[in-house]
Amino acid sequence: MSQVNFGSKLGMILATAGSAVGLGNIWRFPTTAGENGGAAFILVYILFTLLLGLPGMLGEFLVGRSGGGNALHSYAKAGRNRLWGLTGVMGMFCSAIILGFYSVVAGWCLFYLFQAVCDNVLGDRAFIQSEFNALVAHPWLPAVISVAFIFFTHAIIVRGVQRGIEKASKAMMPMLFVLMLLLIIASCSLPGAMKGITFLFKPDFSKLTADVMYEAIGQSFFSLSLGTACLCTYAAYFRKEVNIFKSAVQVAGIDCGVAIMAGLMIFPAAFAVGLQPDAGPSLIFQTLPYVFQQAFPHTVAYVVSIIFFALLTLAALTSTISMHEIGTSLLSEEMRLSRRAAALVVTLFCSVIGILSALSMGPCPMGFFGDTLFGNFDSLTSNILLPFGAFVTSLLVGWRMPKDVIMEELTSGGRYPWARWAFGTFLFLVRFFVPACIAVIILSRFGAI
Repeated sequence: MSQVNFGSKLGMILATAGSAVGLGNIWRFPTTAGENGGAAFILVYILFTLLLGLPGMLGEFLVGRSGGGNALHSYAKAGRNRLWGLTGVMGMFCSAIILGFYSVVAGWCLFYLFQAVCDNVLGDRAFIQSEFNALVAHPWLPAVISVAFIFFTHAIIVRGVQRGIEKASKAMMPMLFVLMLLLIIASCSLPGAMKGITFLFKPDFSKLTADVMYEAIGQSFFSLSLGTACLCTYAAYFRKEVNIFKSAVQVAGIDCGVAIMAGLMIFPAAFAVGLQPDAGPSLIFQTLPYVFQQAFPHTVAYVVSIIFFALLTLAALTSTISMHEIGTSLLSEEMRLSRRAAALVVTLFCSVIGILSALSMGPCPMGFFGDTLFGNFDSLTSNILLPFGAFVTSLLVGWRMPKDVIMEELTSGGRYPWARWAFGTFLFLVRFFVPACIAVIILSRFGAI
């Protein structure tokens, strides 16, 4: 099993946070919040992250570090039965599906980076909207750039944990935070921006419906990568002296913080330029170029647009890397493939999903239940597979995993005895509260209750 570790505590935190912080926060969170009423959705999202997401994340950390291997091995070891390993296999397929349709949006980022370099993203609203619509409707370009992005991810994965995943995360994450702060200042300084800030922070609880709550928990699980076995896989690379309780709190805090920052970056600008906050997946691509155009002289706007779309592309990479690693780790260890060969299998599978998702939104409309395949994959993973994976993990940790192992991992072998106070609360949450809440939400989603 895995004998590889992250090289430093900072690298571990940035890599793990990078699995959460990416397009899930910067693209999907504003999109989902905008479609579900803004502030009321955000409050529910934060609540779910604290009460469900944080215990779920800690549970996956416990399984991964105590298992010390790929997701199948770690889940089987934690459950003391090989059948529990199927949870890790399900997580692998879920992450591969997400990586496939996620690469479509990541490909848009890559395309916009190229267009920014060519000075083709700045202009009036009509120009920006027409350019985006032309990209989505193109007969082959979205599929090509989607696959290209998956192969960029592949190139990092084959370099391994320290030389690939950790090194890339340490370079990308700090730059992303700095640029986001600059763009928040620019966005909030636009005329009419206060409406967006109000939308973000003043809740209208009349918009708080059951569907909004479903979307909030789906976003929480999607953003934190719960139910994909990603956190379990990364935790196998944690050193034994790492305080996993503190690490889980840090990652959850960074995740929520970046989501709010993304909202401050997007919504004030959207209201300022007259865009509806429920504009959907295109929101960030139709809003930010106009922000650059309005907030800066053209030369400065040109440079900022290049930097932003470069970092947005890199932020997408931090998430796609973690999703790719799950399958690569599992296949290489369980099927005794070389890391390069295992990574190629994952890359090819995800490329098929990416191509179908990209084509379904443009030249070849296809899908089920009145939605595109892109939307189907998004709904399947966010509303079913991720909650179900988190549900099974909570049962495993709460009822099957030996208590002495849980205590050993919580305290990092006695290095952090103060973490003992969290044992009882954590066990109650993963045994009763987390699975009960997830079960109610899943059953309600299917109209069973």
